[in-house]
Amino acid sequence: MSEPIYTLSGSEGQASGVVIAGHFDNPDTYMTRRPGGMEDWLITYTLKGQGYFVTSGVRSVCGPGDITLLKSGTPHEYGTEKGNRWNFVWAHFSPRMMETGLLPDRELIVHKVESEAVRKRMYRAFKRVLADFGERGPYWHELSENALREILLLLAKRMSKPIDPRIEETIRLLSASMCDEVRIDDLARAIGLSPSRLSHLFKETTGHSIVDSLNSMRIRQAALLLRHTDRTATEVALDVGFSNYNHFLNQFRKRYGVSPSVFQKEGFGPDA
Repeated sequence: MSEPIYTLSGSEGQASGVVIAGHFDNPDTYMTRRPGGMEDWLITYTLKGQGYFVTSGVRSVCGPGDITLLKSGTPHEYGTEKGNRWNFVWAHFSPRMMETGLLPDRELIVHKVESEAVRKRMYRAFKRVLADFGERGPYWHELSENALREILLLLAKRMSKPIDPRIEETIRLLSASMCDEVRIDDLARAIGLSPSRLSHLFKETTGHSIVDSLNSMRIRQAALLLRHTDRTATEVALDVGFSNYNHFLNQFRKRYGVSPSVFQKEGFGPDA
């Protein structure tokens, strides 16, 4: 059974750029055909089951974790795969609301999101679109646009530089626990690889070791704190996870060429 569809019409719809959005859970009798295409773009995210799209005579199947992006003006057909249900969230939107670089010049993109963390983030963003439509509270136009833009940015990021989902998850875990003690054995256990295999794959993918990447995250965060707060270098070192101040000092000088105190006093930019 399909959930309610949230629609906009007239000048209100044109102001927001989002024309229609909803959450469907449809049997294999569901099908939509548009020989002339649409003025809007269509984005979907499949939660369960399978759906399909047909463009230029090519049939593409989408399953759980797949994001599809259908270009405006593209003749198409889509629906639920035979013998399945298709549980998905979707939105039609005007290209006027997006930066040109976020909308690739392809009729149809079907992109599988392997990372569970990214899947959850995209789904949360879709739910915000639906919630803001339903509530129609203050600034709901802008809020729904921002949520949709987040989804498209995540998609653009993944398509511009594909990365092994295990390394993507490792980077996320490093960022989330940056201020804590991080052990490669624990990371490897969480990812499902041996410590040696994770270390090799990480270096092969990113060009840096896990430890170097963690130190780089910490130092960049330290630079931001030094630039935008009145905390001392010693306090900042502890804030970002360095228990040894001399190690922090050496790492900071290696990246920025000056000590933390000079960096803070002379007003260097955080990305210097």
